[in-house]
Amino acid sequence: MILILFGILISFITIILFLILCANIIISFIKKKLFPKKMLIVTLSGVVLVSSIYIYEMYFFTFSEIDKEYTQNGPGPVTSPTEKYTANAFYEPYGGAAGGVNVWVEITYNNEGNKVKTVYYGDAKSNFSMEWMDEDTLYILNDEPEYPNSNRSIELEIGKEIYHENGLACKSLLMKDDYETCYQN
Repeated sequence: MILILFGILISFITIILFLILCANIIISFIKKKLFPKKMLIVTLSGVVLVSSIYIYEMYFFTFSEIDKEYTQNGPGPVTSPTEKYTANAFYEPYGGAAGGVNVWVEITYNNEGNKVKTVYYGDAKSNFSMEWMDEDTLYILNDEPEYPNSNRSIELEIGKEIYHENGLACKSLLMKDDYETCYQN
């Protein structure tokens, strides 16, 4: 979150520098002054910095960036039929009074030293539940019945599939070996 705010600040400063650079270029042509090389270098540095932050946020995403300070427990735990996995859901409020709630589901691998992996992340709807279809398939119901386009329900094969609503996990270079298929809305 701090990196995003830093990126917005740098973007704003870079835009201002770009406008000043354009004005200085026009003035240098009209008054036949030297080209503003220092301003060009500073502006290009800002563009490179903003681009680097964007690339980092887009392609180096991990679920560890979830703000767990204000989380609330959701439905669960739900244990798989042979107790190989345990699914837990958590809610993450965002945006204050006018905001919303995100939900994520973590799977605990009970036979592998209680290793935990996040398999689902999306905007929470009023109708949320989890149910094991078989030993390796978890059905996650996340729906708002009054709004037909809000359905974020999915069946996930644990260890092979994940869901991330806006697709950051699907684009992440750091997570590409953690799943075979990634779903997004």
